[in-house]
Amino acid sequence: MSQHVGTLFIFGASGDLTARLLLPGLAQLLTAQPERRLKLVGAGGNDWTDDDWRALVTKSFATVDAKGAAVDDIIAHTSYVKADVTDAKELSSLLGQSDGVPAIYFALPPAVAAACVTTLQSIDRPDGLVLALEKPFGLDVQSAENLNGELAKIVPENHVHRVDHFLGRSTVFNILGLRFANRIFEPVWNSDHIASVDVVYDEQLGLEGRAGYYDKAGAMVDMIQSHLLQVMAVLAMEPPSTLGSDDLRDAKELVLRATRIYGDDPVASSRRARYTAGSIDGRDLPSYADEQGVDPSRETETLAEVTVEVQTWRWAGVPITLRSGKALGKRRREIVITFKPAQRLPVGLKGDNAPTVLRIMLAPDMMALEIDINGPGDPYELERASLDATFGDGQLLAYREVLAGILDGDPSLSVRGDSAVEGWRILEPVIAAWKADEVPLDEYPAGSAGPASWAPIG
Repeated sequence: MSQHVGTLFIFGASGDLTARLLLPGLAQLLTAQPERRLKLVGAGGNDWTDDDWRALVTKSFATVDAKGAAVDDIIAHTSYVKADVTDAKELSSLLGQSDGVPAIYFALPPAVAAACVTTLQSIDRPDGLVLALEKPFGLDVQSAENLNGELAKIVPENHVHRVDHFLGRSTVFNILGLRFANRIFEPVWNSDHIASVDVVYDEQLGLEGRAGYYDKAGAMVDMIQSHLLQVMAVLAMEPPSTLGSDDLRDAKELVLRATRIYGDDPVASSRRARYTAGSIDGRDLPSYADEQGVDPSRETETLAEVTVEVQTWRWAGVPITLRSGKALGKRRREIVITFKPAQRLPVGLKGDNAPTVLRIMLAPDMMALEIDINGPGDPYELERASLDATFGDGQLLAYREVLAGILDGDPSLSVRGDSAVEGWRILEPVIAAWKADEVPLDEYPAGSAGPASWAPIG
């Protein structure tokens, strides 16, 4: 551990993100590293006392059984400030409480975070300031470029963490280790041998009271633009020289620059849908259009699929489908690499010659290699077998890894500014086609696998 940050400010301390994700992630980090010492300051619009804030911190820490000297120290000394972080005088006073290098985590709506960034330009700032911003980063190519420009006026690029909690450190390194440490995979990791790639993140959860954000974003922006393109970049990157932040992020950026909508046809290569009333595991869900806070006229999708192609020698012609949705019957978080079938079977072998499939499951992190083998009965009959392995316990929270990177000054797992822009550039044709109503908004009952007319993937 080489801690860089001495004070962590959470702007938007009273919000759901802080209580449900940030604080438990911090608690896991402090439990695992009891030698850490960190000043934690919560800031928000609620008229809270230090004791009110401390109670929230204590409750959130308890959800992950936090314990140890670092946990006890941070609970005893954490404080809360009621402040308008878009007001220059209040923001300056707040940052004056820094001990050592400060980091600001913007657990705020994007518009408020952008306003705070503008205010930061007008005040004296502590040396070494680190900024962490949640998705979505901008609203399109132009706004993402503009926000990059505003941040560059405050801190250097390697002090900006555009958070992608989906790429927790263990998930990234599991993929890199599997690819580059095993000679049986890397030589066939290309279009000569791979037929298709699918990256799927299906949730059983519905809207869960997040209409204020989700109804303006939808599945495309919430997951595909913000997260799944980054997963794809790790899968498709060329071998980096090192696992340092510059090499990793350069390799991802080169993939994203080469990525286009499959066939340059956003209508044929994308699908969208939203859920109607249904039930999941005995829990009744209303239609998305009837959820509190939803504006049905927005036609916000809750399930999205987009197929892209990485136009490089390694991947040319391989369809890569990114899919994410809510209120589906089964929770599914996996990467599916489908290889091309064997060119020819010797005469005499019987049974289905299905393609080899490699599945990489996320949270918990596992893998399965599905192959054809001779069955235990008829030696001429092919049967399907799965070789399974577990990468780790899968119980570490992604935000533990995110916060470790922020506190230790390591941007390896954050999204670099140019990559954030590329995400919008890649999906721009699809977003335009959807706005023009060129792609129908299909429907599916909550608790189903999706629209009945959609062919399954992976």
